Amino acid sequence: MEHKHTDNHCHSHGSPGMGHGSAGTFLKRFWIVTFLLIPLVFANEMVMNALGLDAYTLSKWIGFGIATIIFGFALIFFEHALHEIKARAYGMMTLVSIAVAAGYLFSVAATFLPSLEADFYLEISTLIWVLLFGHYLEAKSGAAAGDSLAEVAKLLPKQAHKLINGVETDVDISDLADGDLVLVKPGEKIPADGMIIEGSANVDEALISGESTPVQKKAKDEVVAGSICLDGSLTISLTRVGEHSTIGQIQNLIATAQQTKPKSQRLADKAAGILTFVAGITALLTLLIWTFVIGQPFVFGATLAITVLVIACPHALGLAIPTVTTITTSLAVKNGFFIKNLAKLEVIKKADYVVFDKTGTLTTGVFGVTDLVAVGDVAEDEVLRIAASLEQHSSHIIGESIVSHAKEQSVTMSDISAFKNVAGKGIVAEIDGKKYVAGNRALIEFLDISFTKAESPYNELISNGKTTIFVADESTVIGLVALSDAIKPESYEAVKRLHELDVKVAMLTGDNTQVAQSVAKELNIDTFFAEVLPEDKYAHIKELQESGSVILMVGDGVNDAPALTQADAGIAIGAGTDVAVEAGDVVLTRNNPEDIVRLITLSRKVYIKMIQNLVWALGYNVIAIPAAAGVFASLGFFLRPEIGAFVMSLSTVIVVANAMLLKRIDLT
Repeated sequence: MEHKHTDNHCHSHGSPGMGHGSAGTFLKRFWIVTFLLIPLVFANEMVMNALGLDAYTLSKWIGFGIATIIFGFALIFFEHALHEIKARAYGMMTLVSIAVAAGYLFSVAATFLPSLEADFYLEISTLIWVLLFGHYLEAKSGAAAGDSLAEVAKLLPKQAHKLINGVETDVDISDLADGDLVLVKPGEKIPADGMIIEGSANVDEALISGESTPVQKKAKDEVVAGSICLDGSLTISLTRVGEHSTIGQIQNLIATAQQTKPKSQRLADKAAGILTFVAGITALLTLLIWTFVIGQPFVFGATLAITVLVIACPHALGLAIPTVTTITTSLAVKNGFFIKNLAKLEVIKKADYVVFDKTGTLTTGVFGVTDLVAVGDVAEDEVLRIAASLEQHSSHIIGESIVSHAKEQSVTMSDISAFKNVAGKGIVAEIDGKKYVAGNRALIEFLDISFTKAESPYNELISNGKTTIFVADESTVIGLVALSDAIKPESYEAVKRLHELDVKVAMLTGDNTQVAQSVAKELNIDTFFAEVLPEDKYAHIKELQESGSVILMVGDGVNDAPALTQADAGIAIGAGTDVAVEAGDVVLTRNNPEDIVRLITLSRKVYIKMIQNLVWALGYNVIAIPAAAGVFASLGFFLRPEIGAFVMSLSTVIVVANAMLLKRIDLT
């Protein structure tokens, strides 16, 4: 699998350091300009006079020649300014280009028109020199912020040992297809998702599970791309390659996230565009006021005007948010979750309620059949056979557990027909032409099936906190299947830490009230909703929202998708269904409720960094632009263009450096 990046050559602050050239390109240009500046300095009339040397006639022509060469290295700025203008997204490159062009053209005019008496060759060349170095620092810092896509791509090997008619052949992983057989040797990475055909080994799946403890894998076990075969050799039949593999899906999630913008970024973009016009008008007024009102020479007014254009470049403002979000994406990946929509960061940090689905989220989801109760003349084995037969095509955790138990007991399941899934309630189907039902109490009551004889054992089972399934024919209950689902150890800590963050916790479940109450009491959950149908989950989320609460919904099943969509931010468990993952704004890979705490903590820290950077970037311009325009002239304070360029670049570095501090955040 290969990540393809298309460079449209437009300046974009959404990708720090990558919008208009690599760090290496800018560094190379910087050193060339540095070399050219040496003779230009000594060709400058002011410098020569300061050194007590007589300016010679050719000096201005030498300055013109060298400055023209240096000006050529600034054409990259004009290229991107053109893209900004075409897109009507006026920003940093537009201002830089106007400033450099104005200074250079004025200097050329002064060369051929001695009456102008002065030139800016040295100043403009120094400005270009500073800008090149500033962009180098930006590009380097942006790269250091972390390219999450590249980091994820590193998890995959470049080649795989493909078995063709039993013969091992090394191929690029881009040449692999579903159904191919590959051999993975000790210490090698698995190239794509698949199923083990032959062999056994301990496999490191830390990239998905977050657990450092290796997992023993054997024939018929599934493995994921990027995990490491620690010992033994595995023959694997590939089931999902390229972008369809786990790693490919992760890359798609990250790529999608990079196309989204938080609200503060949209604000910064708008402010940067406004700042461009403000700077242009301020520069024009500076020139006119100093020249025609105050009566200073045109050269003086032009110098201040150029300085205004330079110092007002909205580089820091443009990078204030993207640098933070770039690092945030990288941090999220390292902590086991993927933020599909970065705009939701500002929602997550304001969360009042986290609403959890119960089964598989707060609990292990690993149900075990604990009780079989036959009602009437039907044997317990027959109850299990009918229940397992009805559930054999189910993707629900409870159904899968019943089927698994039947297989362990060597129960032969029957074929079914007229299958019907009743959402949130259970299954109706026919076995050998006879109608049977497996589901919760709501299904039995909905179908008006008698369960008088089963009521007493049912109440006893649910009082012990067990999930209980009714098995019935078309007229009466013939048995009960009871299962238990342990609470995850992480759930206790997750609820506790959420309360410490002043966030309330609610639980939604289709399970009965007694079971739900037992789990809620054990975990100290604030609110719970039991016996909830999928459409009711949606309604309960909406009800909480109408009370003024900001809701995060955490779920993993198809029936959670409407609630995930309705919530202010939906958080899907990556191990869940594709529908749930698609509906969520954030995807968790580790199925660990404590990751919700990490997510909220990260969102709050990120928001603080965003505000800090915005305040600095805007505050810097509020002070810097008036200073460049000569407002503080009465104090004898003026800024020259090259100093303005340095200050502008320094502000950019400060913003990037502040964002980089996010890397020190401990989310554990």
